[in-house]
Amino acid sequence: MALPTPPDVLQQRQLSLAEFSGDDTAAKLRLLAWMHYARRTDNRILELFRQGLIKGTVTGGQGNEGLILPLALLADKTQDTVSFTHRDLGGHLVWSGHLCDHLNQYFANADSPTKAREGNIHHGDPTQRSYPMISHLGAMLSNVIGATVSLRRQGHASVGFTFFGDGGSSTGDIHESLNLASLISAPVLFVIENNGYAYSTPTSEQFAPKTELWKRAAGYGIEGRFVDTTNVLDSVAAFSDAIETVRTTGRPLLLEAHTLRLRGHAAYDTCDYLLPGETETFNAADPLPRYRRLLADEGHHDSLIALETEIDAYIEQCIQISLAVARPTADLAELHAGVFAPPVAKIEWSAEPAEPQSLNFAQALNHAHRKILTERPESLVMGQDIATYGGAFKVTDGLLVDFGRDRVFNTPLAESACTGFAIGLALAGHRPIEEFQFADFSTEATTQITLNAATYHFRSGAKVPIVLRLPTGGGLTFGSFHSQELESFFLAMPGLKALYPSTPQDAFNALLAAYEDDNPVLLFEHKGLYRSVKAPVQYDPNYQSVWEPRHVSSGDFATIVTYGEMVGLATEVAKYFAEEYETNFDIFDLRALSPLRLDPIKASLARTHRLIILHEGRITHGFGAELVARLTEEHFFDLEAPPLRIGAHDMPVPFAPELEQAYRPNRDVVIDRIADWIG
Repeated sequence: MALPTPPDVLQQRQLSLAEFSGDDTAAKLRLLAWMHYARRTDNRILELFRQGLIKGTVTGGQGNEGLILPLALLADKTQDTVSFTHRDLGGHLVWSGHLCDHLNQYFANADSPTKAREGNIHHGDPTQRSYPMISHLGAMLSNVIGATVSLRRQGHASVGFTFFGDGGSSTGDIHESLNLASLISAPVLFVIENNGYAYSTPTSEQFAPKTELWKRAAGYGIEGRFVDTTNVLDSVAAFSDAIETVRTTGRPLLLEAHTLRLRGHAAYDTCDYLLPGETETFNAADPLPRYRRLLADEGHHDSLIALETEIDAYIEQCIQISLAVARPTADLAELHAGVFAPPVAKIEWSAEPAEPQSLNFAQALNHAHRKILTERPESLVMGQDIATYGGAFKVTDGLLVDFGRDRVFNTPLAESACTGFAIGLALAGHRPIEEFQFADFSTEATTQITLNAATYHFRSGAKVPIVLRLPTGGGLTFGSFHSQELESFFLAMPGLKALYPSTPQDAFNALLAAYEDDNPVLLFEHKGLYRSVKAPVQYDPNYQSVWEPRHVSSGDFATIVTYGEMVGLATEVAKYFAEEYETNFDIFDLRALSPLRLDPIKASLARTHRLIILHEGRITHGFGAELVARLTEEHFFDLEAPPLRIGAHDMPVPFAPELEQAYRPNRDVVIDRIADWIG
């Protein structure tokens, strides 16, 4: 169905201070038209929700038009980046797309920008650098920082726009992002939408009374400003100057914008928490009628009526069209296909190193980093202490000297913001590799990893090619906060790929395979493997084979499935049983934990009829439980014995060597468990 043509005034999505501050009546009417358009659309969406035609709930931007419309119109939609929040429908309308696209999102129609996979205003347009929000307040700031820095590195004079409320200013992600932006001089305008309430909680219960949020900028070494957006004339001038300042200086700026929330937090909000007379005060300050009266007083009454009538009719046309759009079909195959970005062509790597080199696990990873940085100009390596120091385990040793701080750089101690920064870099064209000092610290970035990066393609179709390197595992007496196995923790969430190599060659191959993938990839690196063994490493044209299990040794008594450091232990135990019991095992090194490709293991199990799972992670909710479930669902009647799971005990990782030895699988325990199982 052909979409209705927007009114001429709504086909003009740009505004400049020069035309607005002069005698250009058209520019002034254009801003009023967009404000009316946003308000009327918000109101109609609320009415449609109350009629039961929109599911979930809706939030409204009524009262926010004096902020978001001037800002969006003044931005350069050809190169700037943005992530709007749930009060910024007007910004979405300006930035890109037809009104029917946005309405389809609210109706959760098949033609919605998210294919009805996300609700209400949780959408954007990544192809136009408008990045869809998630509900976790503050999480999107670092994405915008990363995308803006990526575009600046590519030669664009881009500015980023981020938004958060007075309540959201209390979150740690806000602090981390402001600090990061200041540290790296990211040209981002941070806008605080201060409407006095975080849902029902007034600012007096969010931070100390009389706090002026814009003054916090000084603590980050950046400029802070304040603007009252209920006065549209002041808003245009203030935003124009702020954007120009950020664009020319290349420095971040914090702008506190006093705005209004004329409706409750969402459609179901009764607003019974407002103080007596507060609603009347808000309505009196409403920027839309104030600005309209100003234009009417200048003699534009008839023009205003004509514009509003045309816009209202257009909105109604779009509503009727969107209401007639088909509902989504619950095609599970299509939904599953949307979880991951599709496979891409292999990168044409040079055949270097051509000759085998004797390297340990850490050196193999270092060589893989060097190969990527040498051959792929879009690559970046980032993380805490990875530059001058070379990383906690020296995996990135020497990379700074050879490739420079522009490509290899330290990040502040802010795992959430830095991972969000990496996501933004990836969205805009770079392919970052982020090292976590220890896998344990990645829990600080859980939201960014599992609810943002992992869901991005499903929600928006955008690719997030990042590699997250996770030094993992115990056995080195590092205690509970430096020894966790987190594969089950992360892989319970869809959208993440994961590799867990056990040899130097596989470590080298895994980093290449993870790097070229268009999805977020977790690379688990067992710390006990870094320097435990050396082996020949060279460029392997079959490096993508790390996405498949590796057949370690042959046997017919039972199938052992394992990965990481436990591969060596399984091999050692198998040798003992071959010598002492004349019993041989079919051993498989999983290598890839997501996606799981179990066909060769299933074939083995159909032949051996017995299954042993060995991993270092804890037994309860451990990864072995998933393996047993998948394998026995298909081969239950082939089994001649119950599956045997061997893993760590259900307790925090103890510190003392004697205690840690008892906590995690060791040679004697594994031998005893298997012997009892056989007996």
